[in-house]
Amino acid sequence: MHQTLLLLPGDGIGPEVTAEARRVAEVVAPDLKMEEGLVGGASIDAHGDPLTEETLERARQANAVLLGAVGGPKWVGSARDKRPEAGLLALRKGLDVFANLRPAFCFPALVEASSLKHDVVAGLDLMIVRELTGGVYFGQPRGIDETSGIRRGYDTSVYTHPEIERVAHVAFEIARGRQGRVCSVEKSNVMESGLFWRQEVTLAHAEMGAGVDLSHMYADACAMELVRAPKQFDVILAGNLFGDILSDEAAMLTGSIGMLPSASLGAPGTPGLYEPVHGSAPDIAGQGVANPCAAILSLEMALRWSLGREKAADMLFAAVGKALDQGARTKDLGGSLSTSEMADAIIAAL
Repeated sequence: MHQTLLLLPGDGIGPEVTAEARRVAEVVAPDLKMEEGLVGGASIDAHGDPLTEETLERARQANAVLLGAVGGPKWVGSARDKRPEAGLLALRKGLDVFANLRPAFCFPALVEASSLKHDVVAGLDLMIVRELTGGVYFGQPRGIDETSGIRRGYDTSVYTHPEIERVAHVAFEIARGRQGRVCSVEKSNVMESGLFWRQEVTLAHAEMGAGVDLSHMYADACAMELVRAPKQFDVILAGNLFGDILSDEAAMLTGSIGMLPSASLGAPGTPGLYEPVHGSAPDIAGQGVANPCAAILSLEMALRWSLGREKAADMLFAAVGKALDQGARTKDLGGSLSTSEMADAIIAAL
């Protein structure tokens, strides 16, 4: 049976980089059936909704979903549930993709592009596993109101045993295929939900962490260590809020956020959601200068994690590295190639 990849280009540079990922997919996986849909601002403009039920159902029926980016200044003043970002959150929740995988890999050709010293980032290869559907982003109660004449804004950080256990299990499994080390990150010194996170990860490790070394670190200390000595980490496990912040920080260690893909996984057999980390970058949208590597490497992760095509994934990862070794660079990497020319270089390497 043919496998289906649903492309959701979205907004800003999303359509540009997704188009290049599609071109690469046609080379590396020519039998892959590809469909397209709308999400984010593009869906708001067409349907008045950042994610329609029809698009969500198409995503559920696909083998994997490749998303470009959502958001932009056009929709900033909209109600929160009608903003492009609401479509992304609804897609994650609707697919129940609870484990977000964000690799931070520094290609040898890009060591000098990092803002950190050569010795600090050369050989960097770490994975951040971020819990994606719980925590402060989804906790209730939340809101902005007024009490006794004083305005206040509040969000609630809530985690349950099953939510932590399942994402910890993913982190342990990934670590077994790497160096066998997981560092769990929270703020157990000042947050009850952080203390609960540490307790639950420790329990999960005792039950399902055989062969994996587990350590714990406060989120602020981890942020510092990521720029001091990032190669000490193998797999970092974090909740939604801290995982979001730390993974964006780790992205900059690699030379450009335009290089970083991500995968969001659910239960076995369910479609994964794959997207570049860089966002919609409205300031350069339509100029043809966006780096497509993060989108192309998100395709590589889809081939590996959802489509069972490890050989094709290995070939694609190697091709990106080869193109960089040969000097292929977009503007964010200090070069002058256009979005399509960068993809051309990767396809040539394939």
